[in-house]
Amino acid sequence: MQKIILEDISVDVVKKGIRNMHLSVHPPDGRVRISAPLRMDMDTIRTFVISKLHWIRKHQNRIKSQERETPREFINRESHYYMGKRYLLRVTEHKTLHKVELQHEFIEMYVRPDTGMEKREAILDEWYRQRLKDLIPELIAKHEKIMKVHVAEFFIKKMKTKWGTCNRTAKRIWLNLELAKKPVECIEYVVVHEMVHLFVRLHNDRFKAYMDKFFPGWRFYKEELNKGPLRHEDWGY
Repeated sequence: MQKIILEDISVDVVKKGIRNMHLSVHPPDGRVRISAPLRMDMDTIRTFVISKLHWIRKHQNRIKSQERETPREFINRESHYYMGKRYLLRVTEHKTLHKVELQHEFIEMYVRPDTGMEKREAILDEWYRQRLKDLIPELIAKHEKIMKVHVAEFFIKKMKTKWGTCNRTAKRIWLNLELAKKPVECIEYVVVHEMVHLFVRLHNDRFKAYMDKFFPGWRFYKEELNKGPLRHEDWGY
């Protein structure tokens, strides 16, 4: 991997079989990365980065000022979120199968004795995953009818810098597991966002016009999605 150093900014340069450059700033420390076409020379890439220095600094400052979620220990009365609402975790040890249930203001986790923190996290993650698997097909089906587009399949995984991603060729979308902690309207916004990428690859004016058409008010939900300690933002130009 090549690098470009400009003042106090280091930029990782990755060359790929793409047509256009893509500049992004990543949490948690504001790491800068640019993807460029294979045959593009470094002087051209450097000139482009120089033209975007103000943009890079703005997003680095925003990322560094963001509140981060404190590490979870998966113990009794610890705060956890589901569909935008705060719950207290209540852990009960028993000798049967692990399970998680929602009970009023509690997320009830039943685990075997001596179940460690990593296993408790995995159990809760699987519960979140299943809840999204139950919800997402309804949202996709709803917007397939509106948008006249087909999603071949979707998957859920933990992602560090994005709420979702789309493979236009395969008509496949990936969604961040952390979305289970966000309000349903924010989840729907991400689903529509990724479905719009089936029409438009870049976040350009055409992309925004599609979002205005298919999900009015999307800007509000984008802002809501990135409030609070659960933020996964990919600052891409």
